[in-house]
Amino acid sequence: MPAPDDDLALLADAARAAGEIALRYWKKAPEVWEKAEGAGPVTEADLAVNRMLAQELRAARPDYGWLSEESEDGAARLEAEHVFIIDPIDGTRAFLRGEDTFAHSLAVARRGEVIAAAVFLPALGRLYSASLGAPALCNGAALAVSPTARPEGATLLTSQAGMRPGLWPGGVPDVRRGFHTSLAYRLCLVAEGRYDAAVTLRDAFEWDIAAGDLIARQAGATVSDKLGQRLAYNAPTPRAAGMLAAPPKLHAALMTHLAAPQSPAGAPD
Repeated sequence: MPAPDDDLALLADAARAAGEIALRYWKKAPEVWEKAEGAGPVTEADLAVNRMLAQELRAARPDYGWLSEESEDGAARLEAEHVFIIDPIDGTRAFLRGEDTFAHSLAVARRGEVIAAAVFLPALGRLYSASLGAPALCNGAALAVSPTARPEGATLLTSQAGMRPGLWPGGVPDVRRGFHTSLAYRLCLVAEGRYDAAVTLRDAFEWDIAAGDLIARQAGATVSDKLGQRLAYNAPTPRAAGMLAAPPKLHAALMTHLAAPQSPAGAPD
């Protein structure tokens, strides 16, 4: 059975190869289609990257399951001890706008836990990576989350819609909001300490968060769903109830804003 570091080397090489393909289409008006049920755009670049990754990774690890945003899903992956969890291009809208913050998000999960992860931003030349039990890295340099412990003035990566008061039963925190389309990149920015936290309060697909989850955790972040539960992967329905990543104390403080205030003991509701 390959070690996490062996899987990481495989993912890193594949991510770099994905970047070479994506950059051939970037800023060159690739063909684009809208997915069914408002699931967003997909381009010929997404599909070309997915074909290469499926061929190369599955040939290297034929006993691993396969879960990708751009592949038809099936039940076979549920029987596999290991599974690839892949987003060929995370941030397709940014890719189409010619922005440089789209990413390739590649992970291996073993029995529900991510053990190796690579997130590559080819237009920026940044490779974020981690394996279980080892430091998170960006281009070989170790990453660490920020020391921020309180929400007041903290930088939080989320969409504008993510700050709606109805989503924060304990009150909207007093944070400074930022945003990038790629959820994998947002998690890496938390790992790097360039932002204090990242949150999405709508359901998050596994391929968007699996790689970034491990990278952020190995950099010292606490990563959970919006209910505070640790994320698990390769589920029959591959999506989580949102995602929150932050340094441990800040994560705990933000969770108080996501939880409904508790009535004092003995007080009427």
